[in-house]
Amino acid sequence: MTTFDDRERAFEAKFARDEEMLFRIVARRNKLLGQWAAKLMKLTPEETDAYSKAVVQAEFEEAHDEDVIRKLLGDLTSAGVEMDEATIRNALAEKAVEARRQLIEAQS
Repeated sequence: MTTFDDRERAFEAKFARDEEMLFRIVARRNKLLGQWAAKLMKLTPEETDAYSKAVVQAEFEEAHDEDVIRKLLGDLTSAGVEMDEATIRNALAEKAVEARRQLIEAQS
């Protein structure tokens, strides 16, 4: 085993950890975003739980922020909540920061 092989394995392990962390951050962010939207739609706690899971699932189906934004915009508009894409994008960014903070705190 050479030093090069050791370094290659270390980089591969770091890449895998980084990808897993990114996946967990996005899933947590989407859950928080779903809870935010559910509160705006005045959903019950049970409906909020189901809705936040649906928002997380929307990311898994096509794995792109645009799909989540489109879902939230459509759902909020259908519920009679006045909303625009810029506000959702801002909430998305805020929830990403919060999700990262929560996961880092959970690891400590």
